[in-house]
Amino acid sequence: MITDYFLSIAIMICMYSILAVSLNMILGFTGLLNLGHAAFFALGAYTSALLSLAGFSFWISMISGGCVAALFGLVIGGSSLRLRGDYLAIATLGFGEIVRILLKNGGDLTRGALGLVGIPRPSFFGIVIKTQLQYFVLYLIIAVLCIFLLWCIAQSPFGRVLRGIREDELAVSSLGKNVFQYKVIAVSLGACFAGIAGSLFAHYITYIEPNSFGFMESIIIVCMVVLGGLGSIAGSVLGAVLLIIFPELFKMVVQEWLPVSIEMQAGIKFLLYGVILVVLMLYKREGLLGEKRRGNHDLAS
Repeated sequence: MITDYFLSIAIMICMYSILAVSLNMILGFTGLLNLGHAAFFALGAYTSALLSLAGFSFWISMISGGCVAALFGLVIGGSSLRLRGDYLAIATLGFGEIVRILLKNGGDLTRGALGLVGIPRPSFFGIVIKTQLQYFVLYLIIAVLCIFLLWCIAQSPFGRVLRGIREDELAVSSLGKNVFQYKVIAVSLGACFAGIAGSLFAHYITYIEPNSFGFMESIIIVCMVVLGGLGSIAGSVLGAVLLIIFPELFKMVVQEWLPVSIEMQAGIKFLLYGVILVVLMLYKREGLLGEKRRGNHDLAS
């Protein structure tokens, strides 16, 4: 049904909005280029799927997925955040690929390249979620709660310190703030919410496999954040909306006018992503809803 098709797009927007806003906590607010965010997405998905297959409830599985991703965020943050710039980007990229390869070679635990099938559907007050409308209502509630929590964090003194680190790390350090500690916490928070998004993904698709969480998935999430605007919660949501809807519109146009293979469609899609970002960087570098950079006197507060 057409209605189910549009609801499925809306459900994906809910999940990717959480992903984009969670990465914005790391990239947009703190200024740390994370090219392995899909790894936290995967850790949340696999943790939640394995626990639910073992008989745990959806809610326990989802929270556990977020906690496991947050724990890995602490470990990765503590071990790699002393790196800067390109070195940090390469380290996070490597982490993402390591997680994917480990999942692919996880034997009976992760079922390797075959993935996990038959993941139970979520339930809400004893009602098993089955229809697209039910999924949409539940996931919209969870997405709004997650984004609201991240917005509260961004508006708190903690969030202002993160912006200060992005603008002038040395100035923040001179004010007596433990910059490294703030960075690690920011990465862990972003990882936690990415893990929750992964749990939602697993229980919606009911099948996951390692290649669903590859490097290009991380790039798409980065594109959402950059398109919407670094440091903008609303911008991240807008970026997710546009980059979920855009491929669907593109698919319709291609199927109607360009009889090319699915592989070629994917290549053209990513080429257009690149063109959009280049145009954006030329004419609106802060993104569609990017926040204006503040001076150091604002950051000190």
